[in-house]
This record gives sequence, C-alpha cells and structure tokens, in this order.
Amino acid sequence: MEVTEPGVYEMSNDDYHRDPVPGGSLSSTGARRILPPGCPAQFHYDRAHPPETKDHFDVGHAAHQLVLGAGPELAVIDYPTWQTKAARAERDDARAEGLVPLLAAQHAEVVAMADALRAHPVASLLFDPARGRPEQSLFWVDGPSGVWCRARLDFLPDRLPGRMIIPDYKTGEKVDLDALSRSCATYGYHQQDAWYRTAVQALGLADDECRFVLVFQCKTPPYLVTLVEMDHVAQRLGHRLNRQAISIYQDCTATGRWPGHADDVVQLQLPAWYENAMGATE
Repeated sequence: MEVTEPGVYEMSNDDYHRDPVPGGSLSSTGARRILPPGCPAQFHYDRAHPPETKDHFDVGHAAHQLVLGAGPELAVIDYPTWQTKAARAERDDARAEGLVPLLAAQHAEVVAMADALRAHPVASLLFDPARGRPEQSLFWVDGPSGVWCRARLDFLPDRLPGRMIIPDYKTGEKVDLDALSRSCATYGYHQQDAWYRTAVQALGLADDECRFVLVFQCKTPPYLVTLVEMDHVAQRLGHRLNRQAISIYQDCTATGRWPGHADDVVQLQLPAWYENAMGATE
C-alpha cells in the first residue's frame, strides 16, 4: 500500500508502521525519538530495524482492541504462565498469525478493564462507536517544511457541531495525577497532543480548534480511569518541540546524514544532585 495524497486512510496497524509514504514520513513517535534523549541516528536505525513485540505490551494492545473494537484479534492461551515450552510455542504461533496472545488470566483482566471503561460516564462517550471511527491513519504535508507527516488516531470523532475532542487510550500501573504528570513528561504526550491536533486541522477534519484528551486506565483492579488534558504551557511546548523535530528530520533527509548525540568531544557536567551530595560546590 502506498500513500501519495493527504487524507484519512483505513489500514492495518502493521501497514501504518511500515510507513506507506514513498520516501518516508514522520510520525508523532518519530518526532519524539529524534529529539533528546534520543537522536537522529538512533531514530534512523530503529526505523529500519523495528523492535520485536514484547510480552508486557500485550495487555495494553488487547485492552485497546476490546475498548476500540479494532485491531488484531486476541488469542487466549490456556496456560497459567508462559514458563512452559508448550505455552511459549502457542504464543509464538499466535503472533505469527497476527494475533495478540494472552494467558487466560490476562484475558479476564482486559475484559474487566474494558467493562470498567465502558461504565465510565465520560470515557464511554469519547469512544462511542456511534460517534466516530477507531484506528484511523492520517497523512498530511507540513506546510512550512514540505515534510510528509502521519498520525494513527485511536479514535477519530465524526464531524459534529461544537469543538472536536480527540481521545487517546493508554494503560499503565498508576493513574493518579502526580504519576500521570511524570508519564506525560517522560513519554512526550504533550508532543502527541500537538501532533494529533495539527493532523486534524491540517486535513480540515474539524470546524474549530480541536481538543486532545488522554484516557488513562490502570491495569489493576478496580481499573480506575483518569482523563487529562494538557494545559496551555504543555501544548505550546509540545508544538515547539514538534517544529524542532520536523526541522531536524527535514535536514537529515535532505543531507542523508543522521547524527548521534555529539559529533565532537563535549564537556560533561555531573548531575547537580551528585555534586551537592559530594560537596563539590563548597
């Protein structure tokens, strides 16, 4: 599959991540990885050598499938753990068929998670299948740079009166506000916020400036749900960082040079907490 025109496309998750744009495009994840603590060289390598799927992502992927009603089908493997050779063989066979393998206990867990989310008065509306379409792939050309960009939205709401709200579903170990603040900073969700809103606006999918709401759900009972929206400072910072990432990507693509963290010898400073602990500033 090739994408040569901007628009909204129906495609599998694998096709999206293979990047169907001839010559390549930049995703929200790529924009975050090309900036520190990542670097262009690592981004370029990872793009050509995608990492293998890891077991600890399976619960999150399965929860997405049950909540959104789209994505790879689930395969319930009737073993208590993955420790036996037979269990691992069935798991690997399921993955080879494009399925998400789950132990029976894990499957019960994600079913309970989906039920808890559907019982939430706001989250259930944000992912209401009558109000939009799940797993939509958006492709557009960035105006200032001419760089092709892409985004994979968990859910694209229908165009209705009022401001569009783009929800994004994430699972984790903690959903209290302090933990989520750290997660957003660590994983660059403020950049994802700006990237997705830009995608919708660039393709003219909303009548007004849209909102981006992160729907976090805890992976342990009672499967709490917390909804957050970035404040204006985080949104501005996310937009600025995305512009930096696009500029770096544009330059690397044009020159064919993907630098690492530093090209020359640099002076390294110890962390302030270590200097203070050792009395280096006295």
